[in-house]
Amino acid sequence: MRMQRGRWAGVVVAGLVATGVALGGARVATQDRVSDRMRIYTAALAAVEADYVEPVSEVCASADACGSAALVYDSIDGMLRTLDPHSSFFSPKEFAQLRERQEGRYFGIGISIVRNPATGDVIVTQLFEGSPAYRAGIRRNDIIAGVGDETADDWQTEDVVKRVKGPKGTTVNLKIRRPGLDSLIELTVERDEVIMASVRAAFMVAPGTGYVRLQDFAETTNDELGAALDRLAGQGLERLVLDLRDNPGGPLDQAIAVSNRFLQRGDVIVSTRGRVRNADEVYKAARQGDRTDVPLVVLVNRQSASASEIVTGAMQDHDRGIVVGETTFGKALVQSVYPIANGAGLALTTGRYYTPSGRMIQRPWDGAFDDYLLYAQRDQEGVREHKPEDLKLTDGQRQVYSGGGIEPDHFVAGPLDGFNPTAFSRMLRGRQVFVTFAERFTRDGDDRPGARSAATHRVTPDWEVSDAMLDEFREFLRSEPRIAIDEAAFATDLTFIKAMIHYEVDLDLFGLEQARRAISAVDPQLQAALGYFPEAADMLDQARLRRDAAVPARTSAAH
Repeated sequence: MRMQRGRWAGVVVAGLVATGVALGGARVATQDRVSDRMRIYTAALAAVEADYVEPVSEVCASADACGSAALVYDSIDGMLRTLDPHSSFFSPKEFAQLRERQEGRYFGIGISIVRNPATGDVIVTQLFEGSPAYRAGIRRNDIIAGVGDETADDWQTEDVVKRVKGPKGTTVNLKIRRPGLDSLIELTVERDEVIMASVRAAFMVAPGTGYVRLQDFAETTNDELGAALDRLAGQGLERLVLDLRDNPGGPLDQAIAVSNRFLQRGDVIVSTRGRVRNADEVYKAARQGDRTDVPLVVLVNRQSASASEIVTGAMQDHDRGIVVGETTFGKALVQSVYPIANGAGLALTTGRYYTPSGRMIQRPWDGAFDDYLLYAQRDQEGVREHKPEDLKLTDGQRQVYSGGGIEPDHFVAGPLDGFNPTAFSRMLRGRQVFVTFAERFTRDGDDRPGARSAATHRVTPDWEVSDAMLDEFREFLRSEPRIAIDEAAFATDLTFIKAMIHYEVDLDLFGLEQARRAISAVDPQLQAALGYFPEAADMLDQARLRRDAAVPARTSAAH
């Protein structure tokens, strides 16, 4: 399957433009050149289809693109590969999925699946909380053994998707194979609207201190955040942790709207510059924010990108919040998403964005796309060298720098849910062993139709990881043929290991918000962030004094 470069880093959608095959019609001055090149391309394609040594029908770029379509898709991808790491082509199926993610909803049962190439099994990797699949008791690592009267032998993921999706209110019969059970679980699941929420958790992490986990940006993000903040305000919100860790970005307008909630009317949020019409824009807070008086700490890590960097940069440059965590990914390219033809689409870089102080956050790639995209796998140091010309100043004259991501005000390493474990525990996480071990747990009183399992532990929301469970986890690791236990690393990472067991069980049985509540007590980055609220409050007071001092000066000048 083709590698979709930069897809994980998110797309800042500057506009969804209705266009034809030539992306809205090329300017008249270039139309003849485009036509000449298209004649060359179509002649080459025709020669390949007619005379290549093997039938091109056997060439597949993806499960939904074979033959000449595969050649066209890959050639477009090759063209974009010469530009930057984030311009991307979307096949019709991929483009439809992109729109679903941006809209934050679709009709189906609410699962993400992947095919295991070694076994051919189609495995559930994620459930959307509250979805029909979640309500039915389907769990991660369940295997889709059949749909209706058909057996899922040798199916691709697309074979499952086209049978599972359908109109709201209709039903689909599933056969589920669950590790540890000898018999299949048969479920009838009613299709419904599936909401892919951006705000995945919002709760009081301490008296007066709210916590909001913003997982990504979609068309509903600002509304979701507003509802979450209103709910927390009713619980005594006095200060806020905004968690943007692992947030890959999304629509530009939502980043602007989220930023506006915390800023004064007229504050610059972001500016964009590019070649196309209306690319050079300065976006300001259009109204007075509704949370301008709440001390703010923003949590970021190396996988915070794109729209999440817009929000973080605006908060830092206006001295509106203290930024804690790691240096962000550094994606400051604006993608315009174009439908082109036959349902396909294109995310094309049409501009760059700059923070209010004039910082260009984009990290250089110098043509080495693979190295650029592997940035998140490299550990960071708390101090970086800077060029003198990269120095910028915040509203309060604090020093910040251009040149690759947003550096936190306080560096705290923590790429995995706030932790910075050894290579051994990172390997455990990468191989999904915590997810697999979580299958041994079930929720006390869980009466969902598919909840029956081979679980040996029945737990309630206030459960704890016992020494006996840790011993069982060790035995589980010993039974895995590819894992050799590193006892020193196990001891070093004990808090992380217990936290991951707890988190994955909670995620399966009690939902993401409960999982976040439990892990918040031991999350090193979050716990460090809570200690910076006095600094955030002082910075907010200093900004208020600067505004108050500026008012008489403006009045005097008017006279």
